[in-house]
Amino acid sequence: MQLRQKDLLGIEHLDRKEIELILEAAKPFKSLFTRSIKKVPTLRGKTVVNLFYEPSTRTRTSFEIAAKRLSADVVNIAVSSSSVVKGESLIDTGKTMEAMKADFIVIRHSLAGAPAVLARNLNSSIINAGDGFHEHPTQGLLDLFTIREKKRKIEGLTVLLVGDILHSRVAKSNIWGLIKMGARVRVSGPPTLIPSGIENMGVEVNYNLDEALKGVDVVNILRIQLERQQENLFPSVHEYMELYQMTRERLANARPDVLVMHPGPMNRGIEISSEVADSPAAVINEQVTNGIAVRMAVLYLLSGRFQPNKKTDRGIHE
Repeated sequence: MQLRQKDLLGIEHLDRKEIELILEAAKPFKSLFTRSIKKVPTLRGKTVVNLFYEPSTRTRTSFEIAAKRLSADVVNIAVSSSSVVKGESLIDTGKTMEAMKADFIVIRHSLAGAPAVLARNLNSSIINAGDGFHEHPTQGLLDLFTIREKKRKIEGLTVLLVGDILHSRVAKSNIWGLIKMGARVRVSGPPTLIPSGIENMGVEVNYNLDEALKGVDVVNILRIQLERQQENLFPSVHEYMELYQMTRERLANARPDVLVMHPGPMNRGIEISSEVADSPAAVINEQVTNGIAVRMAVLYLLSGRFQPNKKTDRGIHE
C-alpha cells in the first residue's frame, strides 16, 4: 500500500486497508516496550513540533514519547507564551515552524478544520491531535488497536459509546473507524448529548443505557465535557449519574467478557464508578500504552520510510 498523502487529518476518509496498515505497523513498535532500550533510529534527524492550542497531558506526552522513541527531535510549543498571544495567525505560526525545518506538526485546536488549514498551506506533515468537535484520529486508531488486540478481531463485534457524543471528537473518530472495520456501533446518552441525525453515520441510538448494553462486546465511556457546553444540556450531574454512570450492576447487562474503555481523563464517580474503572474488564491504562505504539506507527508511515506493495492504493489523507 502506498502512502501518497503527507497528513493524517481524520479517519472519515481512510479506507479499511489504510486503517489495517496503521494497526499492523503499530504491533512491532509495541514490542519495543519490553526491551531494555526502547528506541529505534527510524526518524533520526527529523523534527516533530507539538503545537497545542488546548490543554493536554495524555495526547501531547504520548506524541512526545512516540517521537523520541523513533529518535526524532521534539519541540513543544506552549501557545499561551508564544507569538499567538500577540496576534499571529495559525498559518503564520505554521510557516514559522516550517521555516525552522519542522518535518511534522502535531496540532490540537479548538476549531474544527484547523489542521486541514495547515495541511493545505504547508509542506510539513500535519497530524490532527484533536480539532474542535470534529475528530481525534490517533485516539480512534489506538482504540481500534486495543479492541483488536484484546478481542482478536473488530468485525462482527458490538461496540457501545456512552456519554457526551455531541461534543466528543473521540466519538466521531471511533464511529468512522469501527464501522469501516465491520463493527456494529451503538450510542447512548441523554438526548441532548446525542447529535441529531447521527443515525446517518450508521449507528444505532438507544437512550436507555441498560437496554443499550445488552449483548455488547465493548463499551467505550466518554467524559462529560462540561467545559465545552455552552448551556446546561442535562438537569444535573446527579441525574446523569443516576441514568448513565457505568456501574458494576449496570455493566452486568453486557456480555460476560465485555471490554471497558475510556479515552481519559476520567471523572471517577460521574461517568464511571471506581469499581468498573479498576475492574479486570477495564483496559484504560493499556489504551495509554497502545497510544504510544499507534502514534509511532503514524509518524513512521508518514515519514515515507514504508515501502509500498501496490501503486494504486491511496494514502493517509484528509
